[in-house]
Amino acid sequence: MSCSAYRWTSLRPFLFGSLVVLCFIGLFITYRSDIKYPNYCPAFLCADKAQTQKIQTAAVDAENEIIVLFWLWPFDIKYELHCNITRCHLTYDKTLYQKAHGVMFHHWEIHGNLDNFPKMPRPSFQKWLWFNMEPPSKLRQIPGVNNIFNLTCNYRRDSNIQVPYGYLLPVTSEDESFKLPAKDKLVCWIVTNWSEQLKRVQYYNELKKYIKIHVYGKAFGQRISIEEYPKILSSCKFYLSFENSIYEDYITEKFYKPLIMGTVPITLGPPKQTYEEYAPADSFIHVDDFSSPQKLAERLLYLDQNNTEYMQFFNWRSMYKAQESEFVSEQACQTCKYLQDHKEYQAVNDLISWYWG
Repeated sequence: MSCSAYRWTSLRPFLFGSLVVLCFIGLFITYRSDIKYPNYCPAFLCADKAQTQKIQTAAVDAENEIIVLFWLWPFDIKYELHCNITRCHLTYDKTLYQKAHGVMFHHWEIHGNLDNFPKMPRPSFQKWLWFNMEPPSKLRQIPGVNNIFNLTCNYRRDSNIQVPYGYLLPVTSEDESFKLPAKDKLVCWIVTNWSEQLKRVQYYNELKKYIKIHVYGKAFGQRISIEEYPKILSSCKFYLSFENSIYEDYITEKFYKPLIMGTVPITLGPPKQTYEEYAPADSFIHVDDFSSPQKLAERLLYLDQNNTEYMQFFNWRSMYKAQESEFVSEQACQTCKYLQDHKEYQAVNDLISWYWG
């Protein structure tokens, strides 16, 4: 055997082994390029993890739009989403999860074991929002919701993103001047839920002894249509804006609808001072201002005979108009605005104590 032949024969195992190793590395790199590593990045393949996260966050911040994703449809209804705030993209499209800056979870649809939450890890720039407009008495407590959310979106003033059921806006030159609707009833009440244990039912049962109250709704066996509702409400001088649950800041459409339709709300719910955070003190009557339902009835009967004093309840209409919040779009829009202004890390560590405590 020649010297060159001997050398080739002796090198063949080494070259063959090297070729196998190179093939393996090539296959591994090709395979790895198709794998997503949301939380794990081997040191020999990736740069420093903290540096990588900084790069990812910077890329997200540079995007043109803030994406707000509804992970769960509120009450299983796919509401129409729209927002007049620039750089806001509202969506139900779960394929945008990895790009979404905020993901909203409506409490009513959350499973007790959280099995309808995303299975993918949360991107470092993304915030999860607990979203709910119902009072604590109507919601079940889910222990798993503690230490999982970054923000709250709720009617309460101490929520990260507060969205009340309605609000007052300044009157513009385009708005028509206020005209009081014709009135042929003194006091009205439209109600669906009825329970003798509710404070509002107890108050009504006493008030009706001293004044006639026109009642409508399922609770009284007289259902009304959507078309009938505004006609009835606007035809009454006063409306019983009684909340079925009395909790901090819980002021619902029962207060705002009469304001919109030219009727004076009689409120039973949070303290009067809370209502005054949302509307002028002379735009409504609060039951706490009277020592008894009888005294309230006497005041209403007096106002029925004194139109000048009654009309003072509408002085605010020269400056403001009332408007209801648009459910879902309003919450998503305000969330988007908040995410535009707040990039810092935030967490809700004890949601249950905050809302149900």
